[in-house]
Amino acid sequence: MSNGVRIGIVGAGIMGRGNALSLSGLPEVEVTAVTSRSADSAGRLADEIEGRGAPRPAIHPDLEAVLADKSVDAVVLTTPDHLHGEMMVRAAEAGKHILVEKPLTTSVAEADAAVKAIRENGVVAMCLFNHRWVPAYAQAYDLLADLGDGAVAYARKDDTIFVPTEMLSWADRTTCAWFLSSHDIDLVSWLLRDQVRRVYATARWGKLRSLGIDTPDAIQIQAEYSRGAVATFESAWIYPNTFPTTVDSYVSVVTDNGVVQLDRQKESVVVARPDGYSYPRNMLQRVMHGIPAGAYADAIAHWVTCCRTGRQPLITIESSRNVTAVLEAAHTSIETRQPVDVSMLAELASDSGNA
Repeated sequence: MSNGVRIGIVGAGIMGRGNALSLSGLPEVEVTAVTSRSADSAGRLADEIEGRGAPRPAIHPDLEAVLADKSVDAVVLTTPDHLHGEMMVRAAEAGKHILVEKPLTTSVAEADAAVKAIRENGVVAMCLFNHRWVPAYAQAYDLLADLGDGAVAYARKDDTIFVPTEMLSWADRTTCAWFLSSHDIDLVSWLLRDQVRRVYATARWGKLRSLGIDTPDAIQIQAEYSRGAVATFESAWIYPNTFPTTVDSYVSVVTDNGVVQLDRQKESVVVARPDGYSYPRNMLQRVMHGIPAGAYADAIAHWVTCCRTGRQPLITIESSRNVTAVLEAAHTSIETRQPVDVSMLAELASDSGNA
């Protein structure tokens, strides 16, 4: 792949467009194919890619057609959460490298099947937990190395109600924890250099159900790490749309010898207009001098480099599988109202897969 990587985009919604625009800023990349449940959406994305000066990608009817396209070396999967697992298996078996939006999957069994297919077929795969490329978070990782053992962490990622009611047509097929806390579980586990061993979680239903969307309004996960640290992961998506950002994000890590706090509610810019007050987001995605930039683009560029060189990504597919295991354990805890051992749940999934 010394001459570049040819990409097929699967899903032409908000995340598909974000990925495509980030890829379009990389000289060694060409988006050669697009597919989506909506042919109109796929067409609009193809038009936009062409409008940025790149060749217009082919529009395919489905994933199978993309995988059969000899001009596609790798696929970017930006479909709803619950569709990721099977698509990764099919892509790996077709010999295509994979970049998949978070979460990796919404079940341990599907995650294990995907990891197995990826490793057996020797493709490069990464889940797009782009927060590891936010400069403050990467700096925190280095700072925490000298601050002793982790003691307690707190991560909040709360969205406005716009997200489950208008942005996502499939909010009832996921939860705020799958959609939001997956980022934080990956991030905090990375910062602590440890894995969650046990969880207890609770959820609240009400506001969204009253609007006909059967998913929790909020979830809190209490997590115990293998070396003794404890963490709280909070997610909610019923903030009023008047909130100055779509997402309210905050992380704190306390160690034996210090504390690191990371508040991303304001990202350097404050804008006041006659109709409201806002904090424009710029750490994850921005366009700088016409070129896509930010942690999102940096994470994608890292994956492209790994595809070209065969190196393993910073985010291993196994670590993303572990995030899925934590979240499945949390949702089991919500149902049973009991603490759940993460490794026990993984063992049960493995036994089920061998049955």
